[in-house]
Amino acid sequence: MVFSKPPSFPKLVLFLYRLIRKHYRDQKGLQRSLSNTHSAAPEQQSQTSLSQRVKSSKNTTLIFNVEGTLLKSSSLFPYFMLVAFEAGSLIRALVLLALFPVLCLLNHEHSLKVMVMVSFLGLKKKSFRVGSSVLPKYFLEDVGAEVFEVLKRAKVNIAVTDMPQIMVESFLSDYLEIDFVTGRDLKTVCGYYVGLMEDKKNTTSLEDKYENANIFKNVLGLGNIDTSVQLQHPLFSRCKVVVMVSEVEKLKWTVLDKERYPKPLIFHDGRLAFRPTPLAMLAMFIWFPFGSILSIIRIGIAISLPYKISTPLLVYSGIKLELTRPNNHLVSDNTESKTKGSLYVCNHRTLLDPLFLSFGLVKPLAAVTYSLSRMSEILSPIRTVPLTRNRDKDREMMDKLLNQGDLVVCPEGTTCREPYLLRLSPLFTELSDDIVPVGMNTSVSMFHGTTASGLKCLDPIFFLMNPTPSYTVQILDKICGVSSCNDNQSSRFDVANRVQCQLGEALGFECTMLTRKDKYMILAGNEGVVSPEKKQ
Repeated sequence: MVFSKPPSFPKLVLFLYRLIRKHYRDQKGLQRSLSNTHSAAPEQQSQTSLSQRVKSSKNTTLIFNVEGTLLKSSSLFPYFMLVAFEAGSLIRALVLLALFPVLCLLNHEHSLKVMVMVSFLGLKKKSFRVGSSVLPKYFLEDVGAEVFEVLKRAKVNIAVTDMPQIMVESFLSDYLEIDFVTGRDLKTVCGYYVGLMEDKKNTTSLEDKYENANIFKNVLGLGNIDTSVQLQHPLFSRCKVVVMVSEVEKLKWTVLDKERYPKPLIFHDGRLAFRPTPLAMLAMFIWFPFGSILSIIRIGIAISLPYKISTPLLVYSGIKLELTRPNNHLVSDNTESKTKGSLYVCNHRTLLDPLFLSFGLVKPLAAVTYSLSRMSEILSPIRTVPLTRNRDKDREMMDKLLNQGDLVVCPEGTTCREPYLLRLSPLFTELSDDIVPVGMNTSVSMFHGTTASGLKCLDPIFFLMNPTPSYTVQILDKICGVSSCNDNQSSRFDVANRVQCQLGEALGFECTMLTRKDKYMILAGNEGVVSPEKKQ
């Protein structure tokens, strides 16, 4: 049987062209009608800033649409991809990516329902924490500074969204301090999401909460002129004036600086280190098998070859290692150093901190750590000893290791991705009079090598799957321990704070008083006690 070239292909292209042209013609007509409805001079609005157009004040209630006005990007696909990848699986994320061409042909409501179905179907409601641990970082990086200025002036801010409320509530309430968030609830059966949203947008709780507050006397609205469906929310009917913005106008906005966040973003979770747009996810899936093989090769080189051979090979494979140290690092006038090894005190970025320090110094080191998986302990090319969280036992064990050679400790007790330093446990100050602070910093382009809720044993593998992961190691000047300072109860805290300040100054990080417990309460809802299943 002979097949000829289908003659309908040019007609299909012409049909799609006319369909798209008609779609944008309808959108332009809708823009003109909405502009005439909500503004007497739409031409002048495009020439004035949003802050000048929205006359919000201390007695104003502002109702705004999240995806249409607050976020610069008009695509919701990256946020649902984060749910599919981080809360679901690699296969679920691949299915969502494969459906992207179909989503482009559907309208806003139907594409939203498809993304909800793929991303949430089968997820357990009780254990879903992506909305508070992963999504806020990506939402904050997409907030327009111009809209944020308008929100700051209003007395009460009410956020309206078509997305599931569980995705945006933490971001808006905890980080932007929005007074009330009204989204759509997800249907559950036996504690599991079934991938369906409630059709009715419930505003009863909002009205009950502010029944006697008189917040609906002076109400302004902020909507998007290109997506009129967002104005169908019943709360917009209370607005005296609705100011409309366009997608073209949003593209000119600047991203909100991190320094202006009402609450700093210190902790976040998840494996992906990039914004998961369709093209970026396609590149990730193409790279994933090659990255897995490359990670195995890098691990094999590190555990089987001596430092002088493995270090150049690892650098040749794409790993970047930069080490700086003072000129007098190897010179010591303390007699204790002749009998004890050096105590290296590092801030904690990944489980590989001691390993990269060992490769940089080209000598074996011993390391102590919390929650080390059995597989990581077996594959580690240096000696690793788990801590027991018993102060006396840990001190005795670390003192024994120091008598046998050099020791690396990470007194933060947990990793932190952002440029912040957590509070240092002061136990290390009692172990040696020669304390060597070491500043650690990492850079990845595809995968984070840390997790609070996932499998710990995969952390080094994901870090080494990056095409060009980099480590910056800064060895700083030595600091005296407790026995060289005044002998009192507060001296060990003073030494620990001095080391933290020195590390923060060298790295450009901000020092905090947050602890491991604070991190895990935010990201995982527990106190940082890792289950054996997640270790292995």
